[in-house]
Amino acid sequence: MTTPTRRLQFYKADVFTDQPFGGNPVAVIPDAEDLTDREFQQIAREMNLSETVFVVPPTDPAAIAKLRIFTPTQEIPFAGHPVIGTFFVLSLLNKFPLQEPITRFMFECNIGVFPVELLVVKDQVQQVIMSQPSPEYLGVVDEIKDLYEISQALGLTKANISDTRLPVEVVSTGLPVVIVPVRTLTAVKSIEVDLTGTMTICERLGVNGIMVFTTMTVEDWATVHTRMFAAPIGIVEDPATGSASGALGGYLVKNGVVDVGPTTEIYTEQGYEIDRPSRILVQVYSDDDMIQEIKVGGQAVMVAEGKLLF
Repeated sequence: MTTPTRRLQFYKADVFTDQPFGGNPVAVIPDAEDLTDREFQQIAREMNLSETVFVVPPTDPAAIAKLRIFTPTQEIPFAGHPVIGTFFVLSLLNKFPLQEPITRFMFECNIGVFPVELLVVKDQVQQVIMSQPSPEYLGVVDEIKDLYEISQALGLTKANISDTRLPVEVVSTGLPVVIVPVRTLTAVKSIEVDLTGTMTICERLGVNGIMVFTTMTVEDWATVHTRMFAAPIGIVEDPATGSASGALGGYLVKNGVVDVGPTTEIYTEQGYEIDRPSRILVQVYSDDDMIQEIKVGGQAVMVAEGKLLF
């Protein structure tokens, strides 16, 4: 038996929830500068969560840290809940000073440097809000064959989608996803994905996943009910998806699904079908009908800590 020679501290937080065992879990390695890329991937595979975050020194002096984000199968350039969870964990570890009511930092990821805001009350972080890249609208899916294949891959009828009179559209605020409107909550809850079909669709459209939404919701506070399927990056169903929720916010504003003002606040509920209910805040800032900025935020709770031995 090989005797471990290295010990590495890790933490686990549930994100987009204020309750343990809800939301989307993320593993955070706060001192990862001595790891190799191969070790990053091995550790992410061992954690077997949708994402594991490695905190390393920034290459841009404007940033407080660089976050490298890995799924069990690959590194991804950007994501939402890993950023929220990482800064929540780092705040509990006193890695930086907190100022009330808002502490602002810049962080670095593989697609650039972005701001993050920590809402602080009595020296405790109540919410973390991150800015995302401006939305890119990468095309409407209107081919009958494509719409039919999408509905088949989700186990829906084509009418479940087309009756909404809303477009199926590829949108990106860092990671491209295809946004699929569905008419009823019952239909969304009934979805049983065909992994091969979703993989084929995602590869053809050049997206990382399929985000399904309906304006019918479980909770009174929610604007939309969502589900996210990301087979290309090894995630059958994600309980809470910050990057895709930002893209969805841009879609909802662009297509007039929500009442639009200078600041449009959208609350999405996700993860209910897999018993990990999540609450995600999306803020869309507009000026003269042009979206200027999208922010995504939420709460988090620490649920585990320990040491990796290898």
